[in-house]
This record gives sequence, C-alpha cells and structure tokens, in this order.
Amino acid sequence: MLSRVAESIYWLARHLERAEDSARIVMVSANLLLDLPKGVATGWRPLVDITGANDFFEEHYREYGERQVMKFLLGDERHAGSVLRAMSSARENCRTIRDIVPREAWEQINELYHFVRDELQQGMTKRGRHPYLRQVILGVQTISGLLAETMLHDQGFKFLLIGRNIERADMTSRIVDVRSASLLPQDPDDPRPFDTLQWVSVLNSLSAYQMYRRSEQVRVQRGPVLRFLIQSAEFPRALHHCLETVRQCLEGLPQNEACLRVEGRLKRFLLGSEVERLTQSELHTFVDELQLGIADLHAEIARSWFPPPLDAAI
Repeated sequence: MLSRVAESIYWLARHLERAEDSARIVMVSANLLLDLPKGVATGWRPLVDITGANDFFEEHYREYGERQVMKFLLGDERHAGSVLRAMSSARENCRTIRDIVPREAWEQINELYHFVRDELQQGMTKRGRHPYLRQVILGVQTISGLLAETMLHDQGFKFLLIGRNIERADMTSRIVDVRSASLLPQDPDDPRPFDTLQWVSVLNSLSAYQMYRRSEQVRVQRGPVLRFLIQSAEFPRALHHCLETVRQCLEGLPQNEACLRVEGRLKRFLLGSEVERLTQSELHTFVDELQLGIADLHAEIARSWFPPPLDAAI
C-alpha cells in the first residue's frame, strides 16, 4: 500500500471520529441544561477546554458565550476540531482515495458534508440544534458501518481502525479530564446531587451510561466511572479498548516494532494506575501523561508509514 494512501485513510477515520465527538459533546451539554435546577448554569467554556484550543478561541472571539462557542465547535472552518472543518477534511481525504473506499461510503461522506454545511445556520439555533447534531452523529455512525461491512479488511482497513481509535482515545481522555473537573459548581450543603449529574453527563458524553450500569452494576460515582472509561477492555470508547484495538491492527502491519513498543509502554502506564483513587490534580497529571503518550504513538505511526512532511523534504 502506498504511504500516501495509508495516511489518507488514517486521517479520514480521525476526522470522521472528530466530527462525531464534537457533535456529541455539544448535544450532551445542551441537554444537561434541561436537568439542572433553575439558577444553576454550567457555562460554555468547558467545551472549548476539551478541545485544548483556548488560545485560538480567545484570539478570534471576545467571550465564552453560547453563540460564540457553538460557532467555534460547529461551523468555524479555521478550527480543525469544528464539525464543519472535520467533515470537510474527511471528505477531501476520501476524495483522494475513492478507488480504495467503497462508492457507497464516499456518497454518504459527501452527503453528510453537504448537510453539515447547508444546515449549519439551522443547527446553530436552540430549536434546530438537537436534530442537526443527531443527524451528524447518526451520519458518521452510518459511514463507519458501511466501511466495516463493505471495505476490504486489508492493511487499509487496519489504518482506518488505528486512526479512529487514536482519535477516540484522545477525545475520551480530554472529556474525562475537563468534564470531571469543571462541569458543574459544587453545593457545599449537599454535593451529591450535583456529583451524580456531573458523572452521568461524563458518561453520556461518550454514550456510556447504559453500558456502565450493565458492566459495573453500582450507582454512578466517580471511582467506578473513571475505572470504566479508562480501563475497561469491553467498552469501545474506553481508553484500554482503544489501545488494544490499535495494538491488534499494528500487529498486522510490516515494520511495526517501534510502534508496538510505544503502544505497549502507554498501555502499561494506563493499566498500572489505580485511577479510582486519584485526586483531581493527580487525575489531571495522569491524563497529561496519557495525552503525551497518544501523541508519541501518532508520531511513531507517521514516521513508520506516512510520507515525510513537505518541509522535511526541502
């Protein structure tokens, strides 16, 4: 397989996953407002904190208001994490490899991109936001199903799964870090109602609530939620499951030794920590280490199989 093809498939998967994840966190946060007591507000800044693009946001927007954050996360083409930019990038990567990707998948990607672009203004309104975001999420999931059922499960498909799961692991770690720390205010008289709402929202951000209850069989509380989202081997959006899927794909690729070493080191760190016992500051440090490990894994994959950057060739 040509290195440029492998890179395009990898980034196609990452951008599709990014579009779905951005839509998901916006929808869950908007729905959370309906569950809060009157006079309690969550604020919109945590959604930008999840992306890690605060400097970019503050450069182009004056305040962290609802309208500004919605524009940034849904339709700002300057921001690589917005739904519109992610779908545009996914479409462009797919266009360059149309002989590799099944035609039905290309048509669905193209159709979803045009929906995201043409219906953006409606999706920015309070009334139109939910159906718009729901269509984005279902659209990406449809594309993922089409690719799984109609694409050859060869080396190209392995790069697709690697890209999807690296992006998913990155987003899961960001959501766990930011939403667990700053989603809701604390009530000094009785913190438990807010605490439960907070961790239910964390689970909902990853469509994990029902599977958490089935797997853990305990009420929603901090320690078990962290253990489930970070160390579960069965839940597809848990960090452990994402890294294990990446490992299985790497084993089927040539010249994989360096990447497997990085992945193994990252997974040992992940599973060797008692995450349910971490304080909030310790959790933040732990997630920072995970983020660096995920970045190292991406960099090693790029060095092993993708073309060198254009400036490196000059």
